[in-house]
Amino acid sequence: MKIDKLIEEKRQDPEFNQYYLAEKDKLETAYALLEARENAGLTQTELAKKAHTTQSTIARIERGDNVSFEKLQNIASALNKRLKVEFV
Repeated sequence: MKIDKLIEEKRQDPEFNQYYLAEKDKLETAYALLEARENAGLTQTELAKKAHTTQSTIARIERGDNVSFEKLQNIASALNKRLKVEFV
């Protein structure tokens, strides 16, 4: 069975689907940060210094770990970006 088919079947379970969507959102945030950092030509260490945080914090966010809204705002500011949150 292909993974896409398996996920589609599992998503019929409301509890699984809730966790799936939450992880998807975290990974999309992680990818957005990684892409913005790379587009700015910064290493994790350089971005961390500009955002007044640690390199390990940037690494954790880029792998999808939880992060506070305030931390994301600081990082966005360090990248000369705005943080936009949408409820869709």
